[in-house]
Amino acid sequence: AVYAELHSNFPEVVRDGFAARVWIVSPTTCMATLNTMRAILKDARMREQAGAIRRELALLHGDVERLGARVGHLDKHFQMAAKDITEIKISAEKAGKRARRLDAFDFEEVPGEAPADVVPLVKPQDD
Repeated sequence: AVYAELHSNFPEVVRDGFAARVWIVSPTTCMATLNTMRAILKDARMREQAGAIRRELALLHGDVERLGARVGHLDKHFQMAAKDITEIKISAEKAGKRARRLDAFDFEEVPGEAPADVVPLVKPQDD
């Protein structure tokens, strides 16, 4: 009744209240109005934080991109190291085979041969 009386007989008070951001409501609609105001304020806070969240997401995306690139570089290094190890194993196997062949080689003493006539590499001088 008070709410209806204010609206019907004192419209300037209601208008001044709206201008001052004061809502005049009946007791039955007070909780609905408070819940609506809470939802509006929560939505406003979410919008304010949405910008900060978007900025953080952009930074996080950059971090993930950088991490992916670094993992790619590290993977290349591991592949190169694995290739080097494979090549070292191949070289070691070849050297081992050569060593076994030399070890199995029958070294018999060959009688010394007489030295062959050696021709000097210098030009004889005319006297």
